[in-house]
Order: sequence, then C-alpha cells, then structure tokens
Amino acid sequence: MRSEKAPGSRPGDEADDHVAALLRTRLRAADEAIEMPAGLWESVRTATPRPRQWPRLALASALVTVVLLGGWWFVRPSGDPSPSDGGVTVTVHNAERACRELRTLECALRLAKDPYEEYAAEDNRAGRVWHGDRLAAVCVITRGTLVEDEAGVTSTRWYLVRTQKGVTGWLPGVRTRNSAHVTTCSPDRTGQPSNPTPE
Repeated sequence: MRSEKAPGSRPGDEADDHVAALLRTRLRAADEAIEMPAGLWESVRTATPRPRQWPRLALASALVTVVLLGGWWFVRPSGDPSPSDGGVTVTVHNAERACRELRTLECALRLAKDPYEEYAAEDNRAGRVWHGDRLAAVCVITRGTLVEDEAGVTSTRWYLVRTQKGVTGWLPGVRTRNSAHVTTCSPDRTGQPSNPTPE
C-alpha cells in the first residue's frame, strides 16, 4: 500500500524522517543500556560541598603583598627622592652594553667629589654607581669639566646626586640620559660661580 504524500512535501522528506526515527531508536536503546553505579545518588545527595580554596589563597596572597609593600615603604632607603625634597630622579646610563647587566667593580661608574676637577683623578672619587641605578638629583651645573663616555658622547653638564645609600657626589651628564628639568645649583653648593645661563 502506497502512502499518500502530504501536500507541500518535497522528495526526500520521507528519507529524512526515516533517518531521524532510526537515530531516535538507537539513542533510546543506548540510554537504556547505561547502568547507573550503585549508590551514586546517595553519594551525591549526602556529600558535603568542599569550599573552594582559591578565593582564600588569593586573599592570603593579597594580604602578604600589602604587608610587604607597607614594610618596604617604611624601611625604603632614604636616598630615594621624595616629593617633599622637590627632587628629580635620574637613571644612571652606562654606554658599554656589556656592563649594563653586571654590578662588578669593572662596570662601576664613578661619582666625583668635584665637577671642576679631572673626572678620573684618584682623589676625585665620592662613590660608585651602576647602570640602571636611580639617583636623586639635587641640582645641575652646565659648565663643569668636559667628560666623554665610551660611545664618544661629551658633556660639561654635571648632576649633584644622592644614592639610595645616602652617598652624595657629582654624576657626569654623559652617565645619564635625563630629560627632566633639574634646577641649577647655587654657588654655595659648588664653591664656584653660578652658571651664566641656567638651563
């Protein structure tokens, strides 16, 4: 007996219906074949939910970070410029690439006692700094001793600086790439006449 086609049906609709019916039958058979492990529902019903541990760990980590930062704030070196100093921070620059990562004596740069004396003179050493050190710049002179770095950059600019350990000395302008405005030193700071043209 031939089945009548519904009005508006397309050829192949019967084949699609047959495939769908076959899939439903197989899925039902597979569902019935799955066996539930004994005691599963009781275990799920009586299990006490474990609180998630990660929120507690995150909170503990945040508290430790706050305590460490607070401790650092109170014991940070006094050489750091602070807004009350009106200080400007300058960063030490070493022209020798090989020395930028090393904190050895060979890679140390000198702070001078006097910016008007020879930079390399043995008795003109106030301290040592290294590439990347951040120093508090107190003031600047623009007509000190001419200094040339290893890359051939020259400058007569010298910064009166203070290290984080409290050492005060003069940093040649070729040992930094400062772009911030630093006030000109008064004559009482240098023992020399003030710069004729402050910058």
